Amino acid sequence: MKGILAIFRRELNGYFVSPIAYIVIGAFLVAAGFVFSIILSSVMQYAMMAQAQAARQGAPPDIDVPLQVIRSFVGFIGTYVLPILMPMLTMGIYAEDRKRGTMEMLMTSPITEIQIVLGKYLASLTLFVVMLAPTLLYYVIVGAYSDPPLPWRIVGSGYLGLFLLGAVLLAIGAFISSLTENQIIAGVVTFVLFLTLLFIDLSVRDSSSPVAEVIKYLSILQHYQEFSQGVIDTTNIIFYLSGVVLGLFLTLRSLDSMRWRRA
Repeated sequence: MKGILAIFRRELNGYFVSPIAYIVIGAFLVAAGFVFSIILSSVMQYAMMAQAQAARQGAPPDIDVPLQVIRSFVGFIGTYVLPILMPMLTMGIYAEDRKRGTMEMLMTSPITEIQIVLGKYLASLTLFVVMLAPTLLYYVIVGAYSDPPLPWRIVGSGYLGLFLLGAVLLAIGAFISSLTENQIIAGVVTFVLFLTLLFIDLSVRDSSSPVAEVIKYLSILQHYQEFSQGVIDTTNIIFYLSGVVLGLFLTLRSLDSMRWRRA
């Protein structure tokens, strides 16, 4: 445990010493704020039009503004924003240490490979939570003025999905970073992979063929959609946790191969 904490502190301090953490967090919050304002404005405009139409027909309007805002926001952030920004968080996790030669020093220290992998991963996951947490203020502000009351259960479900999706993307990105000494290459490869996963997911959403169903089941983005709709399914949680374990396992094997090549 001491080894994991040592790596965790080292990596977390490294994030905030370099500008990368501030750039990624700033870019994310700007993008999230812009998306949230657009969605809120669009949903409120649609609600007012629906209310006016319902008044002419003598029927109550049938639209839940807070619920629509929550679903649209977390759905957009998870599907489009995270796959674009997460490579910036993961590209230097191992590539930078390999380039500087500090990876060899870590692997010859008393700290084991599994401690290195877990410490680095937990640090990147903590940074992701720090990046995501300020967006909850949007719901606090909206919840103070919303009628009906803000469905916090849906908010919790959506953010659980964002956390699990981000956890899987971080594990995949960390594995790719462990394969190269160039963090630019790691970032580009991770970005292309995430973009490919997004395009594949979008291409099969309206298809019901057997191949499409298999792709949907294996898609990390497809499992996220239920969370954004307020549905917490243990199958989806297990899927994401399995993805994290697989990503960390592949990273561990990559570090093992580095040790054997050096030997």
